[in-house]
Amino acid sequence: MGKIVFFENKNFQGRSYECMGDCSDMHSHLSRCQSCRVESGCFMVYDRPNFMGNQFLMRRGEYSDYMSMFGMSDCIRSCRSIPMHRGQYRMKIYERENYGGQSMELMDDCDSIMDRYRMSDCQSCNVMDGHWLMYEQPHFRGRMMYMRPGEYRSFREMGMNNMRFMSMRRITDMM
Repeated sequence: MGKIVFFENKNFQGRSYECMGDCSDMHSHLSRCQSCRVESGCFMVYDRPNFMGNQFLMRRGEYSDYMSMFGMSDCIRSCRSIPMHRGQYRMKIYERENYGGQSMELMDDCDSIMDRYRMSDCQSCNVMDGHWLMYEQPHFRGRMMYMRPGEYRSFREMGMNNMRFMSMRRITDMM
């Protein structure tokens, strides 16, 4: 299990809140959150409550001013603990919503679905094993979305209207 400490101000100043799991609304603990320290584990932080908005992966370390580091326009509003996965990684991606069009199964990182599979888009997926990050640009750049095991029939219906996912990376201990 991981542990993250959030601080109201930059440079670990102001009131703090320790979290060892998911928190859907930081506002119930702190009026704002502008720095954090990941003492163990791995967390996805969001700039909106209820695990919505822009997402950023936080690994063990200190983030004294994550807003300038990640280009966030606001502060952390929610966080999700990412359990470490030991074992196989498998995800099937689909070109269209509702598992339509061309499909490919991934077991390792893919830096460009266009180059590797000649797929121009990914609009749904099924994560069978492991935890993954999907990026809107090739080579693991741009906005990201955390995917845990489950079926994702439509990224558009999940609020990702204008995002196209072009690369995928496994969340591993060595990432």
